[in-house]
Amino acid sequence: MIDIFLLLFIVVCSVAAIFMKDLLSSVMVLGAFSFLMAVEWTVLNAVDVAFTEAAVGAGITTVLMIATLSRTGRYEESSEDYKQSVSKRRRPLISRIIPVFVVVITGAILVYGTIDMPAFEDPNAPINTHMVPHYIKEAKHETGADNIVTALLANYRGYDTLGETTVIFAAGICVIMLLRRERFL
Repeated sequence: MIDIFLLLFIVVCSVAAIFMKDLLSSVMVLGAFSFLMAVEWTVLNAVDVAFTEAAVGAGITTVLMIATLSRTGRYEESSEDYKQSVSKRRRPLISRIIPVFVVVITGAILVYGTIDMPAFEDPNAPINTHMVPHYIKEAKHETGADNIVTALLANYRGYDTLGETTVIFAAGICVIMLLRRERFL
């Protein structure tokens, strides 16, 4: 029953955020959306994902969006104002084609990179024949963690998790520096 209520509130938050004209209210509703997603992940016993969602989604993203709104406007432009500002700054055709070209080339490279990947859920894939059996068999003994996911994230992939956290922290610092750039110049 709690899953149905959480799903209902999540859908209400997402629809409300789309239709709000006040961007600060929309950011607050999106923060509530992220918090509800963290609760849902907890109910589904994915505590590591819930922790990430709470920290990044409900925490840092909300703070960064509010900081951005403090430097920009709180209310969105009307469609007439937007159309007038776009018509004043018409870009040449080549500057509109280059981004599409870059996206298409990047997509083609990504698709090409997936050609040699093993099929989804292939039991003979290298990850399933070498690493997964070791993790399942030895995780409790080697790490002392009861949960295999916790053992993977905190012990086997500890440096990777630390690296990801460092990248997120550095990105946050860069955004703060950009938002306060006249103080640093």
